[in-house]
Amino acid sequence: MVKLPFGLRYVMLDEEKENARVLRSSEALPKPGRSGRELVREAMEHPYGGIRLKDLAEKARTCTVIISDHTRPVPSRDILPEMLRELREGNPEIRITLLTATGCHRGTSDEELRAKLGDEIFLKERIAVHDAGDPSRNVRIGILPSGAPLILDRLAVETDLLVSEGFIEPHFFAGFSGGRKSVLPGVCDRKTVLGNHCGRFIADPNARTGILRNNPIHRDMAAAAEMAELRYIVNVVIDEEQKTAAAFAGDPFEAHEAGCAYVSRYSGIHTEPFDIAVTTNGGAPLDQNLYQCVKCMTAAEAALKPGGVAVILGECADGIGGESFYRSLKGADSPKALYEEYAETPQEETIPDQWQSQILARILTRHTVIMVTRPELRQAVLDMKMQYAASLEEALEKARKIRGTDASLAVIPNGVSCIVKGNV
Repeated sequence: MVKLPFGLRYVMLDEEKENARVLRSSEALPKPGRSGRELVREAMEHPYGGIRLKDLAEKARTCTVIISDHTRPVPSRDILPEMLRELREGNPEIRITLLTATGCHRGTSDEELRAKLGDEIFLKERIAVHDAGDPSRNVRIGILPSGAPLILDRLAVETDLLVSEGFIEPHFFAGFSGGRKSVLPGVCDRKTVLGNHCGRFIADPNARTGILRNNPIHRDMAAAAEMAELRYIVNVVIDEEQKTAAAFAGDPFEAHEAGCAYVSRYSGIHTEPFDIAVTTNGGAPLDQNLYQCVKCMTAAEAALKPGGVAVILGECADGIGGESFYRSLKGADSPKALYEEYAETPQEETIPDQWQSQILARILTRHTVIMVTRPELRQAVLDMKMQYAASLEEALEKARKIRGTDASLAVIPNGVSCIVKGNV
């Protein structure tokens, strides 16, 4: 039986009964045998670039630590206590602000911050939540290689020392998460995020999962981190239970590069194409809305034959996740027309959520998508040019009606944690 994450529970699939092939990396992620806190401490004691965080803190009066928001399963309770300890070891008087990197997401609530950070950090530390839509809180510091303006949260600019936490996993258009993504899109103004996520970049064949080289989105992100003077990161890799499995600390670019190489080793899947691919967005909090579930759809896309069927399991407890995302698909004449419209949209005219709509439209142009989610989302799923199923069994029945009873079936338990190298 295969366990497929769905919100806070699992949906089971009998691979033998369904004649399914489960796609996993050829190498399993090692079990570290140490706690997450210990892994982070060890990484910080041997940082990439050779400079300890406490040494960077010595002459800094202020420090902004960029932290992840409610949409990311970053184990902050493993990371932040060690970062805060070493910062104050280097300078007991340093004034620290934790800046929540929301990008263009909604603001993280106090309840979500408290659950993520724990009472001690939530109650004792100064915490701010980035607002990409508030021009008074953001300041322009330059122009990115793409020509987009770099506009950052003032708390990230007006500080003596800028550092960040995060986690590294495959990312469906930035190549990998982590590192420079804490800055862009994490704490950037909406104008900068829109410029970076423009249609031309999303359409670039190098803007794909696991690709950094010649990826225009990554290039702008790395430039943003350098221009913002991000000095130090602690990034972790998490296992299927969202526990810390490895940690990388130090120079933002060296540590991130090492972490990406590590993830590539344990996330790559080489496969022939299938008729049907079943996958998930990794469960809560990653499958909290349909918007986020587009990420795992790209894993299914890479594993499918032309005209194949992607079966996507996502609880979507928060619904669709973006009004413009929903309306763009609902109002489109066809997915192909929408994709072409966005691919040709000038960078400065990019609209919110365009990138997610563009990627979903690309997938729908090539494949059928069947969404297994909560019944109250049925009509919205249909409006967005997908099919709805109330259960995995119903979805597989529909998929086989499309591709035939002898259709080949692949199962990818967590589509956001792997790099499928197939026919895309």
